[in-house]
Formats: sequence, C-alpha cells, structure tokens
Amino acid sequence: MIRIKHIDHIVLRVHDADAMIAFYCDLLGCSVERRVDEIGLIQLRAGSCILDLVPVDSPLGKAGGAPPQRDGHNVDHFCLRVEPFDPPEIFRHLEANHVKASQVLSRYGAEGSGPSINIQDPEGNNVELKGPPFSTQASPVQSGGH
Repeated sequence: MIRIKHIDHIVLRVHDADAMIAFYCDLLGCSVERRVDEIGLIQLRAGSCILDLVPVDSPLGKAGGAPPQRDGHNVDHFCLRVEPFDPPEIFRHLEANHVKASQVLSRYGAEGSGPSINIQDPEGNNVELKGPPFSTQASPVQSGGH
C-alpha cells in the first residue's frame, strides 16, 4: 500500500518567472532554493515543500506543450498552509502589495475545516492561504468551497 505523507512539490509552468519569484518570495515568504537555468527550473522553498517554476520558453517548459492561459490554467488551485493565520495582518499585507483577496471562508483541507483566503498569483493561478483547523466548536466564518 502507498501512504502519502504530504505534498512534496508543485510545478507551475510560467510566462514571467521574475514576477512569479517576486510574488512567491516577496509576498508569501518563499525563498529561491535552487536554479537549473540550462533546463529552465527554478525551485522555491515553501515551508516543507517545493514550488517549481518552469518558464514556458525554456527546454523543460516547452516539453509541457501549450502554455497556460488566463482561461486555461495549470491547476484549479493549490493550498498553502499559513502559520500564524492572522486575517487582519494577512489582508494588510496583501493590500499593501496590491493583491486582491477573498473574504475568509471555512474550507475543508488536510487538517480538517478551517479558515482560508483565496488570492491569485500574477499569472492567474488560484492560491488558497489556509489557517489551522477549527476546534470542535462552531466555525466563526462562512462556509464555502471544498
């Protein structure tokens, strides 16, 4: 039997690697861990996971077929577990960086139901910022999504 422990990495094919690095590193606190420029691979550390950025015009990016578009994304969304999850501070940070955010909603994830905020990166990929699971008491925010 296969037992999954956690997500190891996510790969996004991108048009503007610099804008994506700025978004994920400067806004969300990732760091560039490794680059393999000859094939077109930029690996960002995202907590215990890796987020790979692959420019669509690189050798690795071209191998993936047609590039993603605003109306045809790489993935529906991915979720980043955020700690601490302080909505007022998160909203201040996003607003200061001109990033639009959804309201806080209760969504189900790997740890159970908890608060989350949805944003989009510069290329239109949906990113869910997820807080810790709620206790067994009633959820203090609206329910929505998955």
